[in-house]
Order: sequence, then C-alpha cells, then structure tokens
Amino acid sequence: MASVVEYKGLKAGYHCGYCDSTEGKASCGMWAHSMTVRDYQDLIDRGWRRSGKYVYKPVMNQTCCPQYTIRCHPLEFQPSKSHKKVLKKMLKFLVKGEVSKGNCEDEPMDSAMEDAVTGDFALINKLDIKCDLKTLGDDLKESLKSEEKKKEKTSKKEDSKELINSQAIEEKLGSGEPSHSIKVHVVPKPGKGADLSKPPCRKAKEIRKERKRLKLMQQNPDGAFESFQAQGQTPSLFPSKTKSNQPKSLEDLIFESLPENASHKLEVRLVPVSFEDPEFKSSFNQSFSLYVKYQMTIHQDLPDECGKTEFTRFLCSSPLEAENPPNGPECGYGSFHQQYWLDGKIIAVGVIDILPHCVSSVYLYYDPGYSFLSLGVYSALREIAFARQLHEQTSQLCYYYMGFYIHSCAKMKYKGQYRPSDLLCPETYVWVPIEQCLSSLENSKYCRFNQDPEAVDEGRSKEPDRLQVFYKKAIMPYGVYKKHQKDPSEDATVQQYASLVGQACSERMLLFRN
Repeated sequence: MASVVEYKGLKAGYHCGYCDSTEGKASCGMWAHSMTVRDYQDLIDRGWRRSGKYVYKPVMNQTCCPQYTIRCHPLEFQPSKSHKKVLKKMLKFLVKGEVSKGNCEDEPMDSAMEDAVTGDFALINKLDIKCDLKTLGDDLKESLKSEEKKKEKTSKKEDSKELINSQAIEEKLGSGEPSHSIKVHVVPKPGKGADLSKPPCRKAKEIRKERKRLKLMQQNPDGAFESFQAQGQTPSLFPSKTKSNQPKSLEDLIFESLPENASHKLEVRLVPVSFEDPEFKSSFNQSFSLYVKYQMTIHQDLPDECGKTEFTRFLCSSPLEAENPPNGPECGYGSFHQQYWLDGKIIAVGVIDILPHCVSSVYLYYDPGYSFLSLGVYSALREIAFARQLHEQTSQLCYYYMGFYIHSCAKMKYKGQYRPSDLLCPETYVWVPIEQCLSSLENSKYCRFNQDPEAVDEGRSKEPDRLQVFYKKAIMPYGVYKKHQKDPSEDATVQQYASLVGQACSERMLLFRN
C-alpha cells in the first residue's frame, strides 16, 4: 500500500476566511488520490492539513494569517471552569430539559475545528478538482508488490534497471486535474462489518475489572455502565478522584449516569466515512441536511455553495486508506464521522481522522437550534475523552490535534484554552509548549518557536534523488526520472515538494508526474 499524490504547487493571493483579506492567503497543496495513515500523520507533523482529498500547507512567512498546527495532551488534560460549565449545562438539559439563555461566553460563533473554510474551498474549486473520480484498479498494487519482491531478491541495480514496470493503466491520467482516482488497494473498512455504534466486544473478565473501577467512581455502577453503553463508549480506565475535595475527572463529568426519567437521551456513534458502510449510508441524507442548515445559518452560505457535491467532496471524501492492524485501536485507523444523536435525530457531526499517534479533528457542523448547548466546546471535550479511550487500546495514540491555531484571529484563539498543548515550529517542526509561544506571537504574526538558533529541520529532504515518482506506468526514483526531463521548471517543482513533505514521506509516497 502506498500514498499517491499530485503536487499542485504554490497558490497565493486568494481569499482568507479568517481576516477576510481578498488576496492575502498563500499555501502549497497536493491532491491525494490515496494516502496511508502513517504518511498523513507525518505530514500533519510538518504542518500539512487535509480538506477532503486536497492536502495543503500554509506558506507561513507569506500568508496573511499564519496557521500553526496545535495539539493537546489528552492524558494530562484537566477541564477548565468554563469547560465544566458546558458539561454541566449538557447534563442539566439531558436530565431536566433545562435550556440555558445565551451562548457560552468562551465559545466563538464558529466552534471547534473551523479550518477548511471558504478560502480553502474557493481555492479547491479554482483548481477544478472533481470528487467523483474513477478508480484506477489494481495495476499499481501489482506494481508495488513486484517492487517489494525485487527489493528482497536483488541488490541495487544500475539506474537503467531501476524502473519498476506496472500493469497497463486503464485510462491515461489527465494533465490539468486528477481525472482518475489512483487507489493502491482496497482495505476492509474499520471494524470489518462491526457495528461501531455499539461498544466493541470485550471479555467478561475485562468487564468485571472495569465495573470494580466504576464502583469507585459512582454509587450506582450498573447505571453508569449502562450509560457508557448507551452512548457508544466503553468505560474509561482513567482513575476517578474518590475524595470529595478532589476535582471530578473529564470522564466523570461526561459520562455521569442519567436517571430513568431523564428528559433527553444523547448517543454518540462512530461511523466510518465510507458509502460501503450501511450506517454511514443510511444517515447520509440527515447528515447532509444538518450540514446545509449549519452552513447557511452560521456561515451565511448560499444554497448552491453547500450542495450535496460540496458536502461529499469536503466531508465525506477522504484519501485515507482504512487500516485495522492488530496493535491498533478496535475501531481501526482512518476517517470517521462522530454523530451526536439526540432523541433519535442527529444534532451534530464531528469529522475526525484516527491516526497512529492522534485523533485529528477535521470539522464540526451542528444544528444552530442547539447553540445554547455550546456544541463546539462539548464536542471537543468528547473528542479529548475519546482520544484517552483509544490510548487505553493502543498506547502510542496519545494526542488530540485541533487543526490550526491562529493567534491573529480572535475567533480561533479559543483552541489555546485546551491545555496542556503545543504549537509546531514552522521551521524545525518540533513541538513547543504554547505558553512559550504566546509572547512571541504578540509581537509578530510569524514566529520560529524553536529557540535554538542552530537547530534545523531534522526530517528535511537530504537526498531528493531517492524521492519516488510515478510516471508513464512506472515507478522510479527521481534520480532516474529527471534524466528524461528537459523542462528546467520541473526540477524546481519537485525540489519544492520534497522540501515540504520531508525525506521520509518523499521516499514512501508516489509523486505522480504527467
């Protein structure tokens, strides 16, 4: 399995959805026909971000509103007073039907993960990228298999013998836009037919152990356990504070058991982003209607700006190949919709990617009629709790990525309230605690957070000739490919791509050239 991308280069001078500048935004982008979760994890750790199948990286020292990748540490996270207010507000609504007046003060109009907004949508439309792409087939898969076999059996060969022939491609790829979807191979969707709306099957011994832990949490362990099951979550193993003078954990606040006569029932379902998944397919129309309502009310979109094509392209189309390795989380890796069902109808959908080291939040849309519940904050807290739950299943998954932090945009600074959190240095790609970055950002929109002047990007492209190229039905190192090229601008484009994705990704991903 390999990622296949088409690099689109630098796009500058387009509308910014954060400061409303008509031509201040600048980013580099590529179309991802397919992408492994490992490659995408490495890319977001270098400042990349996806909107549908378009993966882009802001040009930080040029763009009007520098966008710094931000990640939270769920394992050390403690909800603030304002976070607790939101959780208590939800609990009161579920138990008694109480409706709070006005919005929560700490929640911006555009709540959680508002990254892939109008400016980026407009750019992608300008590139004329189509979402209903044709499937390439298994040709590239066979090519990659034969490549692996040759690597095992043979030593290094001369440049002329380094070309790895693939089977004939069904249709020639177009030059102006990605006219065909290159899919390396089909992976079974997460869960392999499992109902992700229900907690995964677990051993009786495991359940008994967790019930004992829950007895420490609450006086009514059975009710608590049922509450977890009803909300599609397994009980958390995070220890609860048993002393009355110690604060409640995030899990205590979210999963507090409800009385039998509660006014409302909230259920959170994790659904894979796949039209082959029956639950995703059956809820599609309701989810789409909610999206339209959100976009038109919150973003004042016109009906033709938030149609089914746009919805599918940006929120239901993902390049990530679903993976379900034995050492991974039970739901697998890939793209998902976390649906919030209130009394049998969807009131919010959080679009997330589950990656080897993190839960990455992509977008949230919700019913504006329930704004009084501060669903942006509430969903972020649920996603943090979800990341903690996944960490119990696979220890290397221990971060929650909130997209981009934009210090110069007031409505985006709220992401810094989820502590502890780090910002990504735009030059050396190391993580720096946000507290150490804020004073610098007060003085300048663009900052290098790494204080070591000698530090460099350790993952930078050092051997561009090893970069993998997919050209004329063959896979080859860039060192071979460039011998056939006469256009001097081609080298500059490929070198730019290599510098942005780094050495490791450039050797794993296939760069399609026409």
